[in-house]
Amino acid sequence: MAYSLDIVVIALSIIAAAFFAGAETALTAASRARMHALEMAGDNRAKLVTRLIGMRGRLISAMLLGGQFVTIGSSAIATSVLLSLFGDHGVWAATIIMTALIVVFGEVLPKTIAIADPDRVSLLIAPLVLFFVRIFGPVVSAVEALVRGVLRVFGVSLGDQDAGVSGHDELMGAVDILHRDGEVERDERDMFGGLLELSEIPVSDVMIHRTKMRLIDADLPPEELVREVIASPYTRMPLWRGEPDNIIGVLHAKDLLRAYVAAGGDASKLNIADLTLKPWFIPESTTLRDQLQAFLGRKMHSALVVDEYGVVQGLITLEDIIEEIVGDIRDEHDVAVQGVRKQRDGSVVVDGSATIRELNRAMGWNLPDDEAATVAGLVIHEARSIPEPRQTFSFHGFRFEVLRKQRNRIAALRITPLAPRAAGPRTIAQEGEAAPHD
Repeated sequence: MAYSLDIVVIALSIIAAAFFAGAETALTAASRARMHALEMAGDNRAKLVTRLIGMRGRLISAMLLGGQFVTIGSSAIATSVLLSLFGDHGVWAATIIMTALIVVFGEVLPKTIAIADPDRVSLLIAPLVLFFVRIFGPVVSAVEALVRGVLRVFGVSLGDQDAGVSGHDELMGAVDILHRDGEVERDERDMFGGLLELSEIPVSDVMIHRTKMRLIDADLPPEELVREVIASPYTRMPLWRGEPDNIIGVLHAKDLLRAYVAAGGDASKLNIADLTLKPWFIPESTTLRDQLQAFLGRKMHSALVVDEYGVVQGLITLEDIIEEIVGDIRDEHDVAVQGVRKQRDGSVVVDGSATIRELNRAMGWNLPDDEAATVAGLVIHEARSIPEPRQTFSFHGFRFEVLRKQRNRIAALRITPLAPRAAGPRTIAQEGEAAPHD
């Protein structure tokens, strides 16, 4: 049993290698959010894990250093033992045996266990890992300095490197993964995504366009004006004078009805100017997040959107912003707009004015909305022209057929998802100047 001590040392070295390999895997895969929650609940081990994750570079270097040290040491001892037993053939025997032992028991097995439940493993080994990180600290610092020096010779500076993934993208990616794994429902994913995207979406993407705004002529007789307000499904009505672009104020239905009741039902006694609120104009580049904060600060629920020339482009309401988070909100007074109609053949008939975001949310698609806000705008952008009725185009994995056109505006389209092979690359292909209906 002359070699019993050597065998014990080799076995302990493989166990140590397994520890370092498993620790690296567990701590790099541990959930920072869960550790933070446990730390807030008073778990001291979670505090250690959070601390180790915060020094990820030094942690990985320390675990690699420890793993390499025990692996090389055990291999050297095994080679010495087998050389004395088998002569020159001992080198090959040591290489084969130690490779098998280290790969199976020192790498694959501990990493498999660690990745199966990284949070629990991290909490279990955190105190011991922190001890080794402190022990190897001086050596790791020297190695890091050497590496930075070598990289600097080749013109690479680690300080200039960008992480590449923002916290926003990381959160969105995590939610998408949880949705794909079935842990988050589609509606919840859409709500979370809508909340994160508020800072990126301008009000012009979700506003009620000027062509759909319901306006009232301020010069109408009071009796007719009251009838217009009562007939409207909206409570806030912009008033114009002279021409529709000249918005002079906003009339709230409640203010009008209170004054109407106070006048004993005699509309001729109403002074509309006294009831009109000053219009609030905002630039079309304002983000939904900023506008939401502005709504809350000013305690108002609507604003008029203007372009760089001061021309009114549309109306944005608090409800429009909330709908970007929770989805479409309808009550008994809303006008039902059939903007997206599914067909039996799998196609979808869409109003040209329907927004791409609404269509993506309704159908679970991923059409790009960087260059256009509406479906009609997307087709015009890709076609580089204003298509005629019955023209068809294929791009982004869908087939678009123009059904109706009003003057220079696409009124309705039929969208059909293409098979993956038919969709091909992301390029536009016009299928015909006057293709017949399906």
